[in-house]
Amino acid sequence: MSDQIKHECGIALIRLLKPLSYYQEKYGTALYGLNKLYLLMEKQHNRGQDGAGIATIKLDVQPGKRYISRHRAMGANAVAEIFEYVQKKFADVHKETPELLQDTEWLKENISFTGEVLMGHLRYGTHGKNSIESCHPFLRQNNWMTRNLVVSGNFNMTNVDELLEQLFELGQHPKERTDTVTVLEKIGHFLDDENQILFDKYKNEGFSNEEISHQIAEHIDVASILRRSAKTWDGGYTISGIFGHGDAFVMRDPVGIRPAFYYHDDEIVIVTSERPAIQTAFNVPLESVKEIKPGHALIIKKNGTVSEEQFREPEEQKSCSFERIYFSRGSDASIYKERKQLGLFLCPQIFDAIDNDLKNTVFSYIPNTAEVAFYGMVEGVHKYLRDFQKDALLNRADKISDAELEDVLSLTARIEKIAIKDVKLRTFITQDADRQDMVAHVYDTTYGLINRGADNLVILDDSIVRGTTLKQSILKILDRLGPKKIIVVSSAPQIRYPDCYGIDMSRMGEFVAFEATISLLRETGREDVIDRVYRNCIESEKLGNKQVKNYVQEIYSQFTDQEISDRIAQIITPKEIKAEVKVIYQTLDNLHKAIPSHLGDWYFSGNYPTPGGNKVVNKAFMNWVEGKNQRAY
Repeated sequence: MSDQIKHECGIALIRLLKPLSYYQEKYGTALYGLNKLYLLMEKQHNRGQDGAGIATIKLDVQPGKRYISRHRAMGANAVAEIFEYVQKKFADVHKETPELLQDTEWLKENISFTGEVLMGHLRYGTHGKNSIESCHPFLRQNNWMTRNLVVSGNFNMTNVDELLEQLFELGQHPKERTDTVTVLEKIGHFLDDENQILFDKYKNEGFSNEEISHQIAEHIDVASILRRSAKTWDGGYTISGIFGHGDAFVMRDPVGIRPAFYYHDDEIVIVTSERPAIQTAFNVPLESVKEIKPGHALIIKKNGTVSEEQFREPEEQKSCSFERIYFSRGSDASIYKERKQLGLFLCPQIFDAIDNDLKNTVFSYIPNTAEVAFYGMVEGVHKYLRDFQKDALLNRADKISDAELEDVLSLTARIEKIAIKDVKLRTFITQDADRQDMVAHVYDTTYGLINRGADNLVILDDSIVRGTTLKQSILKILDRLGPKKIIVVSSAPQIRYPDCYGIDMSRMGEFVAFEATISLLRETGREDVIDRVYRNCIESEKLGNKQVKNYVQEIYSQFTDQEISDRIAQIITPKEIKAEVKVIYQTLDNLHKAIPSHLGDWYFSGNYPTPGGNKVVNKAFMNWVEGKNQRAY
């Protein structure tokens, strides 16, 4: 994606099902869990570069001994910093008494982070402050072991104000108006409630207070706590949690918007946001890694029992398609195939745009994340060439001449690496004009590959959000090569609507598709549509969530996709360039054909999977009309 946007965070949860001594004996290290947690986090580093955090819990620790450890760090190198901090604790032991590193009981009693339950989180701050306090995991601490709670997740809730109001009604006084705090405190409240119910039960049965603590730890109903906590949540979420005594869970929203994968055997349970992280770190086959079902939670009890239990009624699954197009790593087998299909399905539109002139067309891509879709597009080009050559050689009525034969057989796809992202340039110059000139040099190019004034240049991108980088940098650089026409191709459809489930796309005015549509409405004298939609959005604030519709869809219904694409091409084309610029987008139909199991397409279609989504898009439009540069939830 040439326009960088921040997006879903990443989670990792490990539960060691054997004593630490087992891993020391079998794998030669008591740090087996920590080493694997590090691998899982590094293999998902793409999911968060604003910060990271880990937490561990030791099982069956004597009173007075610390059993919860947490460390967080900021910045792109946070994962390395965290594990350097943890590693130093063991390095110090190795320096003074190396034999103690083999003593798992001593390590567990004396060194932090030697726990059997481990949690990791990678953070992309879509809206929150980038501070250490904003980094997960979050702790809710209590002297009762079973009331302690550690939470981290990949989530955004659309109804934070409503959830906060519910906390007020419970008598709580949250310190922040964030969905992280509301989630933590909501689960924490019902965890406390469950503890109290069990305490009263066992107290009436004559158990001592010490015995009651053990009974609560054994019988606490995790699924019930999650059912009561998530009853009114509206959003996309994968949330992992650990109770102080060792029960752990990972819960996934009823629509399956956010991803969650798991694997378990008799030694270990692992949950991550991306499947290849598990496959790589543990060398397990694809079919052994399962997906947590929407509306379900994977629950790992302290005694090692693993179950997948429903906490909300699952709805029609609308998993995020952007995960497949861009956010998740393409090393997942199914994602790799889907991205190739996205590129392949674009070929008919591309051939029309170049008038089937492959001889005078160069194909390339930008940025590197578009590479896999590009391979699919190239396969489509090669197929077209084979069909063309077959037709020329087999279906001619007259005999083909030697010169014509040579011409047909010499026709090949011109595949080149045209644009290369250069080192990150710091635009420290204060004047806007100077800064824009610096931005124009973010990419470098390969000269001598384009026949000036004769060649078409096809450039594939993952998606086009704002079009800023294309206008300020990429198109200017490509124009220096002298192509006759530049065709910018997006493997994703037009991004028209804000996301409210974890992607940093929340303001209507940021989308070049929206800018193009508004300019068309004004040009054609249809400003009344803008006014009507605005009035409907205002009226919708009086309705309940389930009655609210996405009124902003009317804005786009006035024009064809092609009309909007053509206007986008005009908007992103710098005045000074000579080449003709055309923009091609993936169609929604082809998106669903390429990615049939991830039908969440609200940012393209406006069809939000939860009631809160419609409320958010209407509010985002109102904010734009009113000139408020703020998110809508």
